[in-house]
Amino acid sequence: MKSAHKTLLLNAVLLTGVIGLFGASLMWGETRVVFSHALADILAGRHSAGAIIIERLRLPRTLLAVMVGGTLGLSGAVLQGYLRNPLADPGILGVSGGAALGAVSVFYTGLMQVSIAALPLGGLTGALCAAAVLMGLVGRGGTLVLLLAGAALSSFAAALTALVLNLVPSPYASFEIMHWLMGSLTDRTFTHVWICLPGVVCGTLLMLSAGRALDALTLGEDVAESLGFRLHGLGGIQTRIVLGAALAVGSCVAVSGAIGFVGLVVPHLLRPLTGYQPSRLLVPSFLGGSLLLLLADMVVRLVAVGPELQLGVLTALVGAPVFFTRVIMLKRTVS
Repeated sequence: MKSAHKTLLLNAVLLTGVIGLFGASLMWGETRVVFSHALADILAGRHSAGAIIIERLRLPRTLLAVMVGGTLGLSGAVLQGYLRNPLADPGILGVSGGAALGAVSVFYTGLMQVSIAALPLGGLTGALCAAAVLMGLVGRGGTLVLLLAGAALSSFAAALTALVLNLVPSPYASFEIMHWLMGSLTDRTFTHVWICLPGVVCGTLLMLSAGRALDALTLGEDVAESLGFRLHGLGGIQTRIVLGAALAVGSCVAVSGAIGFVGLVVPHLLRPLTGYQPSRLLVPSFLGGSLLLLLADMVVRLVAVGPELQLGVLTALVGAPVFFTRVIMLKRTVS
């Protein structure tokens, strides 16, 4: 019970932080906006400069930061719990690679000129195709088969993405592709939010539904099955986790590009605070991921280095030192 109260308190603290940063993100930027005046204009239907900046620029970007960060944090915690591997992250399934390949194909074919929705829809299509291939490869196989299939799919998608980059005739198109692959929430609109939202909601619910099964799996697959949890096959835990992660992560990568380390770092940072029961780590990981990406997105808006620093670059710059620190701490513990 004490551990449950501790987790509840952690969730409350993280939720408060997310709400605070959400509000700050709406006011944070190069152009100063008086939030109360802008909100009054929005409610009254007046198209003032402040109302347009918040409603059409900052609000979609902030909502996506919450959804993308939360999804990456949650899927990282779920995959680490299911695979019993602390180094598992959303990219291990190959779905991120599939989304990247789909988006790059949109750049290559010029479909970007047709509609603003072409890029995220192309990424989402690539993610869903990758998920379908992954499920077909894995079948009733266990976690080892899932890891191998995900690694193979990720490598194949990366190779095809590199091939498309190699074949792009225009250097400007190559620049746009590389820029997108580094991950960003710049210039996102409510079109991107609506494309991302269904996959995030469905995927999140599927992953959260696997919480009790993840607790049982800490005792071994045989024990989990004896407790009544179906691990494989249609409707099994593996299907729910893979499909949920694929839907949620694929939808996010489709609109934001590749943003690394969030799904890897956030569960590591929060696990000592929640204990080692996987189900208690899920909600804190979602909130922690949202908090981290909101903060990172606020930082990239104000870092004066010419063009806006890409969000995926910043998360990698922050995430790598965290793991170096963990390595040093573990080394000292062992010695």
